[in-house]
Amino acid sequence: MWTSWWFWALMAACAGQSLREEAERIMKTTGVIDGHNDLPWQLLTKFNNQLQDEKANLNTLSSTHTNIPKLKAGFVGGQFWSAYVPCDTQNKDAVKRTLEQIDVIHRMCQAYPETFMCVTSSEGIQKAFQQGKVASLVGVEGGHSIDSSLGVLRALYHLGMRYLTLTHSCNTPWADNWLVDTGDDKAESQGLSDFGKSVVREMNRLGVMIDLAHVSVATMKAALQLSSAPVIFSHSSAYKLCPHKRNVPDDVLELVKSTGSLVMVNFYTDYVSCSDKANLTQVADHLDHIKNVAGAQAVGFGGDYDGVTRLPEGLEDVSKYPDLVAELLRRKWTEEEIRGALAENLLRVFKEVEQVSNLTSTPEEVPIPLHMLDGSCRTKYGLSTAPSLSLRPGALLASLAPLFLSLHFL
Repeated sequence: MWTSWWFWALMAACAGQSLREEAERIMKTTGVIDGHNDLPWQLLTKFNNQLQDEKANLNTLSSTHTNIPKLKAGFVGGQFWSAYVPCDTQNKDAVKRTLEQIDVIHRMCQAYPETFMCVTSSEGIQKAFQQGKVASLVGVEGGHSIDSSLGVLRALYHLGMRYLTLTHSCNTPWADNWLVDTGDDKAESQGLSDFGKSVVREMNRLGVMIDLAHVSVATMKAALQLSSAPVIFSHSSAYKLCPHKRNVPDDVLELVKSTGSLVMVNFYTDYVSCSDKANLTQVADHLDHIKNVAGAQAVGFGGDYDGVTRLPEGLEDVSKYPDLVAELLRRKWTEEEIRGALAENLLRVFKEVEQVSNLTSTPEEVPIPLHMLDGSCRTKYGLSTAPSLSLRPGALLASLAPLFLSLHFL
């Protein structure tokens, strides 16, 4: 009996090792492109973005989920680094703060050129792969970072932004966030306002991927139906397995399938198990579910490393991706399906977004109405010149009062 137990234990261990070796073989030629990593936020909060601080050395930094040795061990070939600033910057210094976070991503590439290669295109990702470097891209997390300005949106594109998350955990004046679905926030745009639709169209024109992580279901559906290119969820999981409002419900997954879009699965335990504990196999369950509902071409990885406080057992940092791939192999995912989830699905979406883009076409330029903006420190240059567009009805009547009085005395 004991001999039999040891035999089967040994066989299981050998099988596990074999799957891990197979995972590494695949990942040596198709490294993972992860949709969302908040290391830049950690660099801000721990070191005020001072990369020359000895403690900020990414070769030795140990207090984060991400450093260079861990990235290499995890076969990370591409990373969308999050240029994130919190919702309390809205109507204040969100644009400035976002620029600083984009800057620190560029300086990471400058400080560690042997490891990181900042790129802005699908072709650039493939070039970085060929050179054995981590293709580094900018994802701006939260529509409040553009301060309701199409000009700022275009400027961030020119600085390298290649996806914009339409909201974070707050409404913008033009899009509703996921807390609307919990009842904690009030729906203001019923998904997307007219200006929000202009943002989506301009992102299509520029070639910026539309990211629907953090948005309300109404916003998800509005963007999926409006966008002329596939969209992404850079770090979201399956609502069917964990009914958290940050996750993607099955009816939206059907739209993901019909539009050729992509869901990059989040590893945060709260979105994996709806509790403070989870494990690697539960993350694989989310990958399985999205694959079964939306198709293998709709699955990706969006770990949310360094942006969350709790991670599943077995996925504690960015070095652990091969273990997750080994689990998918155990579940009989084909090599083609795994290469798709690792990188090729994202590359396909990115290429389609690039094909739809047309920088020579006329940009969107109608500004958001002034009455939709908050902030007592906001100036009104330009916005105040068209009362019929920018003033509330009461303000419009007040502005016409002198004219009525003058007519009365004629």
